[in-house]
Amino acid sequence: MSQAPMSRGQQMSNDERMACIALGVLVEPGSRELGLLVRAVGPQEALARATGGYGVSPALAGAVRTRMQAAGVDGTAGVAAQLAERMGELAERLGARIITAADEEWPHDLDDLVHASRDGHMQRRDTDPPLCLWLRGPLRLAETLERSVSVVGARAVTGYGGYVASEFGYGLAERGWTIVSGGALGVDVTVHRGALAGGGPTVAVLACGIDRAYPAANAVVLEQIGVEGLLLTEWPPGTLPYKTRFLTRNRVIAAATRGTVMVEAGSRSGARSTLGYARMLRRSAMVVPGPINSAMSVGCHIELRQPGTVLVTRVEEIIEEIGSIGELAVPIKGAGRPEDTLDPLQARILDAVRPRRAMSAEQIAAVAGVSGREARRGLPLLEELGFVVSSSEGYRLKSPPRGPLGEEES
Repeated sequence: MSQAPMSRGQQMSNDERMACIALGVLVEPGSRELGLLVRAVGPQEALARATGGYGVSPALAGAVRTRMQAAGVDGTAGVAAQLAERMGELAERLGARIITAADEEWPHDLDDLVHASRDGHMQRRDTDPPLCLWLRGPLRLAETLERSVSVVGARAVTGYGGYVASEFGYGLAERGWTIVSGGALGVDVTVHRGALAGGGPTVAVLACGIDRAYPAANAVVLEQIGVEGLLLTEWPPGTLPYKTRFLTRNRVIAAATRGTVMVEAGSRSGARSTLGYARMLRRSAMVVPGPINSAMSVGCHIELRQPGTVLVTRVEEIIEEIGSIGELAVPIKGAGRPEDTLDPLQARILDAVRPRRAMSAEQIAAVAGVSGREARRGLPLLEELGFVVSSSEGYRLKSPPRGPLGEEES
């Protein structure tokens, strides 16, 4: 019998929860066909059709059959219970947990991926929401993601990109923001380290099983995230990281957060897909500019030309873009100068005074293009303020500025 489609906030039975876990094992994440089926008939009926090979495409039925054989389960009505029990025991051994939409810590912002999936041709891949997630870490996922931002970028990060990622990770964490990234080499691991150093939570979204530290070079950092923050993945334990899985997981990074910051990216960088998802989901899409002659910033500059993309260079600008009303970045101003206090007429007169050669008030007036009366009234005030000195020959600047070699300017 068909079940009603699930919606945000709707209660899920334990049988439905087990069916979601089973489907998460048997079907590669993001499947648009499966997502449509689950929303139409519910997870239990969707599982029955997928495992029974009816009412689904031959491609989906064949993929499920292959996964069932690999898992050593048959297509009986108890397949959900078999897989859910097995996965639950495995999660317990690994110090992990499995969550679905039935659990309080499920982040319902991921449901927005339904809309991205409708426009999936833009990304050339299925982008449906996850059916279940594997987690390791002490934090509650939904609560942790309430005030979060994703920071992504190149694996072959330059010194410039590494500096920016580290500063952003530390600064955002220090201000109470959760940093979400992919745990990869380069920008990802650097921003994770920055967040940990800043004492804030960080979430690494993996493209492999929760039991695998990939890449191995980041094993120490990933372990620390699993102890202090959260490791998250859609794939069951034992799953290897493949190129297409990195691109698939990028949709979760974008959907889970308020906005995505791309620090550094080449023209074909996978980080650009994360930014594309953010833009598609109407999250804030932010990009850091780089040197125009750097191959590792070409992708950033391409994205900055896309409508709706925001250029950011500081933590404050990121918070202004994704934070609450009133969290505004203080404008950057140049160093103040004493002459900034002068009114336009005073500044014009002062600009005409020479550093070494004394000039009469009339000569200064002619250079400045003001009347002699205005010069005669303004120069004594400038002297009183300490800008000029007077003598029998006229007025000159009090402290002549010096050039780079210590020579006075003319």
